[in-house]
Amino acid sequence: MNATTTAGTADRVLVIDDDPGIRRLLISALQFAGFDVDTAGDLSEALDQVARRPPDVIVLDVMLPGADGFEILQLLRARAIDVPVLFLTARDAVEDRVRGLRLGGDDYVTKPFSVVEVGARLQALLRRARGGTPTAEETLLRCDDLTLDDLRHEVRRAGRIVELSPTEYRLLHYLLSHRGQVLSRAQILEAVWQYDFGGDSVVVERFVSNLRRKIDHGRTPLLRTVRGVGYTLREQDDT
Repeated sequence: MNATTTAGTADRVLVIDDDPGIRRLLISALQFAGFDVDTAGDLSEALDQVARRPPDVIVLDVMLPGADGFEILQLLRARAIDVPVLFLTARDAVEDRVRGLRLGGDDYVTKPFSVVEVGARLQALLRRARGGTPTAEETLLRCDDLTLDDLRHEVRRAGRIVELSPTEYRLLHYLLSHRGQVLSRAQILEAVWQYDFGGDSVVVERFVSNLRRKIDHGRTPLLRTVRGVGYTLREQDDT
C-alpha cells in the first residue's frame, strides 16, 4: 500500500534521529513505501523542518543529544503540532512506553527494528488519525499460519490461540518483526532483555525452547535454529 493523502499526494514523514545510518535506512525504505521523507538530527533541525514543511506523521528517536524525544514531543504538542508520533527507541522499559504515550505519543517501535513494520505502523497511525479502520496487514505480524496481533496482544497458530508469557510474547514479536533473518543470541538478549553482549545466552536458549514447544508442537516447525549463528522464523516452504 502506498502512503498517500486523500488528495493523492504522498504523505510526508519527518524522521528525527541523530544516527545518520538509521536516517539513510528509513529514507530508503519509507520512500520505497510511497512516503515523502524529511529528516532531522536534533531539536533545532526538527523545529526548522516542521516550520518549513509540516509533516503528516513523525518518527521520533528517544535518545537524542541536547533534548531527548520526550522533551521534543512535549514542545511539539505545546506548539499545537498534533500529527501522529511514532517513537523509535532502544528503551523498551514499560515506564518509558507509558511516559511516551502519556505525553502524546501514538505508538513505538524498538531498536533493532523492521523497516517494513515501521512503514506499516505509520500507515496505521495515519489511517487512525483520519478516522479510518486499520487493515489486517497493518495490525498483524505473520509467518505462514502464525499471527501476532499487537493491538489485541493475541497470538494464534492455524487460528488457535497460543498462550504466551510476557517475555515469550516479546521474543516472538522480535522474531516476527525480523522474519526470515537469522538473529544471534546476543541480538536477542539486547532486544528482548536489554542485556549487553556480556549477557547469559542460556536464557535465550531456554525461552526459545519454550516458545518452540508452544507454537510448533504438532505442526511444521517455523522457529528454526541455525547452528553456530542463532535463530530465525521462516515460512514452512522456505528452506
